[in-house]
Amino acid sequence: MPATGTPLRNWAGNVTFGPARVHRPASEADLRRTVASAEKVRVLGSGHSFNRIADTDGDLVLLDGLARRVRVSEDRATVSVSAGMRYAEVASALQAQGLALANLASLPHISVAGSCATGTHGSGDALRGLASAVTGIELIGPDGTRTTLNRAADPDRFPGAVVNLGALGVVVAMTLAVEPAFDVAQWVYDEVPLDRITEDFDAVFGAAYSVSAFTDWRADTATVWLKRRTDRLPTDTPGDRWMGGLLADGPRHPVPGMPPAFCTEQLGVPGPWHERLPHFRPDFTPSNGEELQSELLLPREAAAGAMAALRDLGDRIAPVLLVSEIRTVAADDLWLSPSHGRASLALHFTWVRRPDDVLPVIGAIEERLLPLGARPHWGKLTAAAPSTVAALYERAPDFRRLRQELDPAGKFGNAFVTELFAAH
Repeated sequence: MPATGTPLRNWAGNVTFGPARVHRPASEADLRRTVASAEKVRVLGSGHSFNRIADTDGDLVLLDGLARRVRVSEDRATVSVSAGMRYAEVASALQAQGLALANLASLPHISVAGSCATGTHGSGDALRGLASAVTGIELIGPDGTRTTLNRAADPDRFPGAVVNLGALGVVVAMTLAVEPAFDVAQWVYDEVPLDRITEDFDAVFGAAYSVSAFTDWRADTATVWLKRRTDRLPTDTPGDRWMGGLLADGPRHPVPGMPPAFCTEQLGVPGPWHERLPHFRPDFTPSNGEELQSELLLPREAAAGAMAALRDLGDRIAPVLLVSEIRTVAADDLWLSPSHGRASLALHFTWVRRPDDVLPVIGAIEERLLPLGARPHWGKLTAAAPSTVAALYERAPDFRRLRQELDPAGKFGNAFVTELFAAH
């Protein structure tokens, strides 16, 4: 629990939480008692959301005091982990056992449960969001009892329970699909023309296991990061020139001018999956949180129109932007996943921490991109009305019913969730 008089804030510092009480249970028994006795409960993970999804005027629970669990199944196909663990912890433990997750986000400091609950993802044409690795969840319900859901036994409910916005219960453990450990090498290319990225979109984003492009939308070029698995084609060095860009002559940081020491190793040097798939090293904090973030996921076929719209807005975007990232995400079947039912283009924006200047620009972007099918990331900023966001998900009514089944009194709700899923 924070010291008396010390406000509890998110990582970026733009949200100050207002709970009546903060709990850091030391055991699951303590957690169950807390949940059972509370009127309203929300869980705060690593605090990397930029909106009020985790806030409450009731009881706020932190899970980092619970015992760590990394339990590999006998067939080495899955691992059961404590939901409050961060991906960096899980990845290191898996690597030590010769195992890997298929995908990681750009930042390994984020918690497993929070990332999955908000639909967080990495990049790769064949890679789904992080929540798609989940095969089972264990959660504490409103009366303090444990409920287990898994994909095999609960095919009708499970796809609605993983990207859950924290609204179904306190997730205490998750089972994730794993595979044998693998190595990755990454290269960075400067000055890749945005025209080339648009025209050869499939070739650019199909050139590696994971591909990210960084730009400010006012320049005509992007910096592209290629992350290739050494055990899969293509495994060759891309060359000094690629897609009109030049091979970087040294390591790069996604934000121009920031020190690349914060980033995972580049220059084509192979290394373990968990030391290359993220952009940032787990032993460094990539910034002081002096930023805001928003993100929109669109149908992949909308890429050309979306990129043209952002270039039109480049003179408004660039003055308040640190960097924007272009990624791809494979389709999944999770009801509230921003990539539900469609291969997606993900457009991420890291902004300066000046909300009064940034929010109007986010609104201008969404005015152009929501008609193209854009869905805002659940944990980041949006100017769209909650009813507009919920309407972008055809399974939202099913999630509403699942919430009524698992949490009929709405113990795990808050203003954020209520505004999204109020009956229309």
